[in-house]
Amino acid sequence: MTDTPAMIRVMIADDHPMMREGIAATLQAQGGMEVVGLASNGLDAIAQFARHRPDVTLMDLQMPVKDGLEAIIAIRAMHPDARIVVLTTFSGDARVTAALKAGAAGYLLKDVAGAELARTVRHVYQGASVIARVAQEEVNGHYPADKLSPRELEVLRLAADGNSNRMIGEILSISEPTVKSHMSTVLVKLGASDRTHAVTLAIKRGYISL
Repeated sequence: MTDTPAMIRVMIADDHPMMREGIAATLQAQGGMEVVGLASNGLDAIAQFARHRPDVTLMDLQMPVKDGLEAIIAIRAMHPDARIVVLTTFSGDARVTAALKAGAAGYLLKDVAGAELARTVRHVYQGASVIARVAQEEVNGHYPADKLSPRELEVLRLAADGNSNRMIGEILSISEPTVKSHMSTVLVKLGASDRTHAVTLAIKRGYISL
């Protein structure tokens, strides 16, 4: 464990100005935190990380230009020791798993109390991994067997965009029966009653976003 410094340097990446400012004010009110950067999108976060080299970064996932997941991957590729905590509204298990696989050291929801947020920043700075209880429960509540394959995700995303099976087949250069087979597997894996229900569940769990 690394000793906690007098001030932990924190960067905040979120596309909502009021959210960025609110998080900054919350951390600084807890003491021992210095906000050194405020980024409005994933690309900005990558650039500001390189400029400021914060001790801990708080990263939203849904942002324009580049999303938070892309930013985490890019930052960790350049700086493997980067300590990044996802701070988001969403707790879907696929989203949590993707963030942790990308190298995030923590995953919190935006309704977290100020004291808990500051405590997480300190713990992550010291080398710990912190995951919100509800996010961990989402992960624990699903089995690897229900993980969607890349092709199944492609089919589901195209279905979410309103494409028929025939149109999906044309886009992916596969037959319509093959599309129907993939969709049937998706329904079984997600426990969905129809394709609309499957899309709804996939969005909730973080497999796809609209």
